Amino acid sequence: MKYFIGIVPPDNYRSTLSQFRKQWPDNWIDEIVEPHITLKAQGGLTPDESWLEDVRQACRKIEPFEVAIGNTAFFGEDVLYLQVESSELKKLHERLVEAIKPSDEMIAQYFELDQFIPHLTLAKTSYGLSVQQLKEMSQLASEELGTCRFEVNFIRVYQENGTGVYRKYVDIPLST
Repeated sequence: MKYFIGIVPPDNYRSTLSQFRKQWPDNWIDEIVEPHITLKAQGGLTPDESWLEDVRQACRKIEPFEVAIGNTAFFGEDVLYLQVESSELKKLHERLVEAIKPSDEMIAQYFELDQFIPHLTLAKTSYGLSVQQLKEMSQLASEELGTCRFEVNFIRVYQENGTGVYRKYVDIPLST
């Protein structure tokens, strides 16, 4: 089993993102995972789930906070994403990495801590689109999607089901 941790946008924006992604029939990212902001990658999230209580403890110490999803950007040419702005999100990421204690190699492999860039992936070449289609999607996203601001009051742990598909495993509330 593999896991990662994300933040889920509001239902209406998540639906807008899914509909937008489906304008490209070859884009099968929604079959892999719902739209989410990546918070903590797989490194250190072991199948024994020994880290899960540490994640709950870390979340109890974080107050709800606001994020803003906005402009498009690329990781190289192969990944198109929406930028996410929030200083609190970076602090939460750091707390989770500190609680989970992945190895230095895993931190480097998954671009965490100083290399962490908050993002919401729209599409990847590895999920069916060409570099040219990603460029077209980027241009249209700037026109159609706009920005979304919302309060984060929980995080979502995703679990991979053995076929490369990630689904909701558990939601963990922040301090209330």
